[in-house]
Amino acid sequence: MKLFVGLGNPGAKYSRNRHNVGYMAVDRIASGHGAGPWRKKFQGQVSEAMIAGEKVLLLKPETYMNESGRSVGEAARFLKLPIGDVVVLYDEIDLAPGKLKVKVGGGNAGHNGLRSISAHLDNDYVRVRIGVGHPGHKDLVANFVLNDFAKADQLWLDPLLDAIAGAAGRLVTGGNERFLTDVALALGQDAPKVETKTDRLRKDRDAGEASASPLKSGGHPAGERAGKRQSALADNLRKWMEGRRKGNSE
Repeated sequence: MKLFVGLGNPGAKYSRNRHNVGYMAVDRIASGHGAGPWRKKFQGQVSEAMIAGEKVLLLKPETYMNESGRSVGEAARFLKLPIGDVVVLYDEIDLAPGKLKVKVGGGNAGHNGLRSISAHLDNDYVRVRIGVGHPGHKDLVANFVLNDFAKADQLWLDPLLDAIAGAAGRLVTGGNERFLTDVALALGQDAPKVETKTDRLRKDRDAGEASASPLKSGGHPAGERAGKRQSALADNLRKWMEGRRKGNSE
């Protein structure tokens, strides 16, 4: 069994807020997969659906955003779910409007709903980050997310929610990258490039070279230490690449 959680605030006045895009996504998944009626449980509204051959409990906490973990924690403990079977869909101001990313664990980036869930459970649940854009200054964030989507946003919001619902089976089976690919294809976009271990090591090597170069003309001790760390990462990359080439030739 999986637990899909859509984050938001209860009540009609919040229903079209950017902060409620998690609610919207779970509602669209429910309607797209023939879920049963919503009922009150676990300090929220729940519904059940069969998605990709597995039972999924859909949950919209009604504890308000900052206390989302009370509802999510109660549901996960009652169902005895491992943390990896909890999928949380929520608004992400650090992504452009309509941009979508999935990650497991990581920081909460100031999102109070995530902070509450991590406090009541653990940190390594699946996060579906739905980009809503940034107002440009941190002091404007609260007002921005607690206001409704603009009319122009409907051009990307409704198709994105439909695509998320259509690809939800991938989240059930653990195919997070395939989920992103299916959403992109449904929206007529190019499939996202999956970052491999080689890509990450190459980025570390390039960053090491960039940070080390200013030291040639005399660098700050802290910068020198960073340069040494990055040089070590670059050495690891070269050794790893040599090992791959050797392995491929055998």
